[in-house]
Amino acid sequence: MASHSQRRSPRRSPLRRRGVIVGATAAAVALVISLVMALRPDHQADDGYGAATSAAGARVIVPPTAPEPTTSSPKKPPVTRSPSPTATPTAAAARPRPRPTPTATATSGASGGGAAARPASGDAPLAGRIRPGTTYQGVATFYGAGNGEGHACSYGPSSDVMTAAMNTADYETSMACGAYILVRAASGASVTVRITNECPGDCAPGQLDLSAPAFAKIADPVAGRIPITWSLLSPATAEPLSIRYKTGSSQYWCGIQVIGHRNPLARLEVRTGGGWVRLARTEYNYFLSEQGSGCGGSIRISDIYGEQLTLDGIAVRPDVVQATRVQFAAH
Repeated sequence: MASHSQRRSPRRSPLRRRGVIVGATAAAVALVISLVMALRPDHQADDGYGAATSAAGARVIVPPTAPEPTTSSPKKPPVTRSPSPTATPTAAAARPRPRPTPTATATSGASGGGAAARPASGDAPLAGRIRPGTTYQGVATFYGAGNGEGHACSYGPSSDVMTAAMNTADYETSMACGAYILVRAASGASVTVRITNECPGDCAPGQLDLSAPAFAKIADPVAGRIPITWSLLSPATAEPLSIRYKTGSSQYWCGIQVIGHRNPLARLEVRTGGGWVRLARTEYNYFLSEQGSGCGGSIRISDIYGEQLTLDGIAVRPDVVQATRVQFAAH
């Protein structure tokens, strides 16, 4: 039997084979590590160059790469909003506006407490056209006054015939009624008269139409018309004044008249539940309460000097003269 001969390969040493495998493996690992270190995104150092370590430990210098241009739009700068503007006052706007000067307002009718006093110069704050201490120029005429009855002033007959009628302008809606006037002629002669009437029509401002007896005191009646000067007078002596309610007066309507007052009367007020009420003055020298306010109650009267007298207990007795115990002071 023929035998086959078998050829066997020579066997290698296990240590040699292991060394080859380990060397190849180390080389492969070193190559991989080199590639990984070269491709790391944070390979740049503080000096601008990236340092990579090879498998052999040598330091490899890698030049820095230029930054890639960006295609995004640049950011807009932040918008800074200025605060809302505030109005700056101009010189005209900052200047304080002058306050209107208050003025006295006369109030007629039923106004509580009466009207504000009209300012006037001198010592008579409530005076009208005729003021104390003032001398007026005019002319004097005369008329037959008869029994001294004052027609326009509604005084009635009187034993005093030294009276006069005042021109319409200075009559001033009966404010001149009861005033005492000192009249002087160019000759120096003088007479004191009481205003009881009005001289309308052809009597000019400053003119007095005297009663015939009064005219005869300063001039011959034949002259008929003479130049004069005159001024307001406050008699040194005077009887207490009186009050009269007009015919037809009642608690629902009344007219009140003051008789025998030493100084011109400025106003008359009556007391009501709401206080003092000033009554309107008529041309025939009565103060009217159209609605009956205060009729039969307390009465307060004021002269042109501002003196006030309060009268109580005056009953509504039409067309009856009721005496009082008071009188205004002399000036």
